[in-house]
Amino acid sequence: MVGSCLFLRIILFVGVLGCRVNGLGVNWGTVASHQLPPKTTVKLLKDNGILKVKLFDADNTILDALAGTDIEVMLAVSNQELKTMTDFDKAKEWVKANVTKYTNKGGVNIKFVAVGNEPFLKAYNGSHINTTFPALKNIQDALNDAGVGDTIKATVPFNADVYDSPDKNPDPSAGKFRPDIFATIKEIVDFLAENKAPFIVNIYPFLSLYGNDEFPVDYAFFDGGKSIVDSVTGNKYADVFDANYDTCVSALKAAGHGDMPVVVGEIGWPTDGDKMANTANAFRYYSGLLPKLAADKGTPLRPGSYIEVYMFSLFDEDSKSIDPGNFEKHWGIFTYDGQPKFPMDFSGKGENKTLVGAKDVKYLPKRWCTVNPDATDTNKLAEKMQFACNKSDCTSLGFGSSCNKLDGNGKVSYAFNMYYQMNNQDDRACDFQGLGKVTTENISQGTCNFLIQLEPPPQSSSSSGSSPDSKSSPSSSSSSPSSHAYPSSSASLVGLAFIAVLTFMLV
Repeated sequence: MVGSCLFLRIILFVGVLGCRVNGLGVNWGTVASHQLPPKTTVKLLKDNGILKVKLFDADNTILDALAGTDIEVMLAVSNQELKTMTDFDKAKEWVKANVTKYTNKGGVNIKFVAVGNEPFLKAYNGSHINTTFPALKNIQDALNDAGVGDTIKATVPFNADVYDSPDKNPDPSAGKFRPDIFATIKEIVDFLAENKAPFIVNIYPFLSLYGNDEFPVDYAFFDGGKSIVDSVTGNKYADVFDANYDTCVSALKAAGHGDMPVVVGEIGWPTDGDKMANTANAFRYYSGLLPKLAADKGTPLRPGSYIEVYMFSLFDEDSKSIDPGNFEKHWGIFTYDGQPKFPMDFSGKGENKTLVGAKDVKYLPKRWCTVNPDATDTNKLAEKMQFACNKSDCTSLGFGSSCNKLDGNGKVSYAFNMYYQMNNQDDRACDFQGLGKVTTENISQGTCNFLIQLEPPPQSSSSSGSSPDSKSSPSSSSSSPSSHAYPSSSASLVGLAFIAVLTFMLV
């Protein structure tokens, strides 16, 4: 049996759940350089029977696309807007512009407004502690004033680092909210209870494995983890998911709300960017999670309960920060262009079928950028590769990732092509002082896909790519968070490690 000290480490950085709202949800993030049209994405959701979606903002084009569907929607007030929402008049304006505008017959089926995104994360050093509750209260009061507060609830998605168990008693039954935020979070949960709103927590068992080779791998999944016994209740925990669920339930109980409904705002498994982030592990994870949800098994402290979750995420997002790790751009259950990565069965019946991909997707022409075989001065290959990686997505080249086994020229070509595609195949973005060359031959190799980017919308099609010697970078517009707000993790910048090796290989 795993020791109690390991038990405490295991239950960190993961979350909880509970409460029933029909259907399985998904997070729709938009931190990407090229995105599918919102109407195409809504069609994808409907084709796959996804009945709930969680947004990171209140984008009007997305809301317009969701209008007239039965898809339940969670809008969001960003962390950057929290201070503004402490002004009640501003909160009323926000609700009018983003909620009641869409609640007419045939409008958007809005169910929740998420106020902030993991605002009490330790890495934020308390910067949102004084604004989150006033913003939450004002948004809910504005919803009430608008006459929609009975059906649309304001709540706050928290990171699982808001609670833990003490070192002397590292069991789920001993879970409590962090002392530094207890008073504020107590106000919040009291307010949520008063307004019959759920508690939201984001849960990521993958993070237990990331950078921790001592963590028992099977315990992150649902198919054979060694059980741990709670020394107080005697409950057995065969996976880290259940252990964290009950740690949060205990924290809520200690705050006076042991029966509060809980929604898992984010849960998933990345498919690239780390040795543990791959489609095989993602398939394994979801193949355990979805049947568990379908069976209403609950957890030891809430047996037989339905667990409501929003999978993270719908698509890969190539413009996200990689401060948490290279995997951060690869959480999608669909690729950047809306194609399924692996079989899934949202019914949880074990019938792992291929999901329905996005239809009528428009791509740029079939052109790639590769290393110019006729180039004579190759001394600057590493320098140009680093430039390309700094301004595009090279995370698949990292250790244990899908393109890590490419040879030196293959890695340079991958970087050149990612930059070229990021810049809408502008010929100048494949020059690299004569080191790059455009080809119409697909240069993908094995597990490494040299992608063709999506056709940009008309308004941005005229934008020109920046040359490899300029200081500008391709633009991307999104009000979503640039990265997940995870517990502190060292930055993982692509470039440095393999560029050093590459320089040696090219000498």
